[in-house]
Amino acid sequence: QVQLVESGGGLVQPGGSLRLACAGSGFTFSKSLLTWVRQAPGEGLEWVSSIGLSGMLPMYSDSVKGRFAISRDDAKNTLYLQMNNLKPEDTGVYYCAEGYMTSSPGGGPGTQVTVSA
Repeated sequence: QVQLVESGGGLVQPGGSLRLACAGSGFTFSKSLLTWVRQAPGEGLEWVSSIGLSGMLPMYSDSVKGRFAISRDDAKNTLYLQMNNLKPEDTGVYYCAEGYMTSSPGGGPGTQVTVSA
């Protein structure tokens, strides 16, 4: 079955950087559109970024545009999210999912990102 496992989260100061990874299995990764979503404490799910096949058509929410970069390595079945200039409002649990511009998580455990001084 489809499995998506996120990693790379942690505690970082405002202005810092993190690189999230999502390992996929149980489906044809290279033929899948992929997305990152997040959930801030006490809030609903928010779409963050999506990427098309072969890295085409990266898209970002207005809240992260210019600071985050999505990428994929199909040889490793891994999706990435490079997060720079992090802000406290980026705090939350980050999930990856199959699909494009979806706000539904993919069933993985998520990875916690905390931005705090």
